[in-house]
Amino acid sequence: MAEPSPISPAHPPVPLTLEGSSVLHQFFRFDWKAWKLSSPEERKRAIDEAVAMLRTLEREDANAPVRSAVYSLLGHKGDLMLIHFRHSLEELNQVELALAQAALHDFLELRHSYVSVVELGLYESSRKTYEAAAAKGFEQFSAEWNAEIAASLERGAEAMKPRLWPAVPDAKYLCFYPMDRKRGETVNWYTVSFAERQRMMHEHGMIGRRYGDQVKQIISGSIGMDDWEWGVDLFADDPVVFKKLIYEMRFDEVSAVYALFGQFFIGVRLAPEKLGTWVEGRL
Repeated sequence: MAEPSPISPAHPPVPLTLEGSSVLHQFFRFDWKAWKLSSPEERKRAIDEAVAMLRTLEREDANAPVRSAVYSLLGHKGDLMLIHFRHSLEELNQVELALAQAALHDFLELRHSYVSVVELGLYESSRKTYEAAAAKGFEQFSAEWNAEIAASLERGAEAMKPRLWPAVPDAKYLCFYPMDRKRGETVNWYTVSFAERQRMMHEHGMIGRRYGDQVKQIISGSIGMDDWEWGVDLFADDPVVFKKLIYEMRFDEVSAVYALFGQFFIGVRLAPEKLGTWVEGRL
């Protein structure tokens, strides 16, 4: 049993978070029948235009980080998955609008999408920040309290900048899924004490760290933005590691007791210039 939290009940139960890139996932079904009925000239124009557009969306120049990527989806849930990292929701919306103008878009049916923002949860540093503010005698949510919290978050954001504003990892496979924490009558994550949640999240995170050399994980928060609370992206060159990591995590308390999972999507990275062979049935 964990020791009682040294944080006074008067302290906020909400852990601090850092936010970075706005993220959009798009899942498309390709209309193969309409594509085959179109003329060779129409198909060529559509592919040439799409390749040029996707290259521009992928990165601003040859030395810039990759900010959009295309994946060939496996299974019945779709044919193509696009992921975009941008600095704002407005930029993501502009990506959507630009793609909608492309001729290839006439052959695509958007089956699903997901909007979120890269998030780093700060259970450990939240505790220290709250204690520091209380030790200075600041009243909760006073101007002094808010300034203390803001300064702590600013320091954290600077230190964590590479994680908050990531490029799309250079990996062959992507696994994406959304998830919630349970809020039922008998099992409710949001009524568990801060100290217990901190303990469970620490143990949960230790599992992920053991896979750090095989999997790149990006967590994005979506409360108030989409139907689930978080989106999880896993990038790896060996897709079997997704199964191993997620299976092991399900024995962990925070997942076994408090987690709900949505649909899983898995895709193979598709370079924009390979789109022409992809529509011919070859990766």
